[in-house]
Amino acid sequence: MTSSVSYLERIETLRQAIKHADHIIIGAGSGLSTAAGLDYAGEDFRREFAPWIERYGITDLYSSSFHPFETPEEYWACWAKHIWFCRYRTGALPLYRQLQRLFPKAFIVTTNVDAQFELAGFDKKNIFATQGDYGRFQPANGDPKITWSNRRWVELALPLIDDCRIPTNMIPRTEDGRPTAMNLRVDDTFVEDEHWHRQAKRYTDFVQEASQGNLLLLEFGIGYNTPGIIRLPFEQMAQRYPKTTLVRFNRDNPEPYLQDLPRFLSFTEDISVILNQL
Repeated sequence: MTSSVSYLERIETLRQAIKHADHIIIGAGSGLSTAAGLDYAGEDFRREFAPWIERYGITDLYSSSFHPFETPEEYWACWAKHIWFCRYRTGALPLYRQLQRLFPKAFIVTTNVDAQFELAGFDKKNIFATQGDYGRFQPANGDPKITWSNRRWVELALPLIDDCRIPTNMIPRTEDGRPTAMNLRVDDTFVEDEHWHRQAKRYTDFVQEASQGNLLLLEFGIGYNTPGIIRLPFEQMAQRYPKTTLVRFNRDNPEPYLQDLPRFLSFTEDISVILNQL
């Protein structure tokens, strides 16, 4: 059932799918956080990053991650602001709180790195963040396979930023003085630590158990940047498991890649409006 079917009919089908679901998995991409108000190039970004925009010509947060800063003091000043802006500034956003109220026992698999599901109150044991977390550091070369919180560093570094730089002694390092990196999947040095592997297994185990009953897959804001992580596996589950329903919320790419999915529903309408009607 696609977006060409009447909106009210799709809402009623969704209600029935939720009512009869034994298990629910939420899959989320960047489109969900954008819908929730985390705009990486909007008014908030332009206000908070005005000095970097003026000095370096940065146009959005994503591209700022790859800007060729000349010094580590400049690089880490921008990252301190970046982490604060995306991870610690807002707290849980209303749309994520709304999802938690509606689906408190859902298992979450997400490519987002803003920890909004955790902030909204979902059980951390039921969240698998496949691509990392803005709130974690790791060794720059990926060895050893450990990560640690960067919150205290951000709190100390932010007030010290001057002229788009931090003091040299604030450049983050490992306990033994080696270079540090963000725990974000950008290359093969990304650290999949003990927690990552534990959550990956929990997700696999959850899918295996849930596939035996009425499984509802709710996919929010996932396009074609990394479709092999959630989007295509969700379609494969909907095709493979006879009692599985896939509901896709995607403004621009609602169509399935696999044909003849027996229980498929899509929405291009505003996510918050849909959730309000549930």
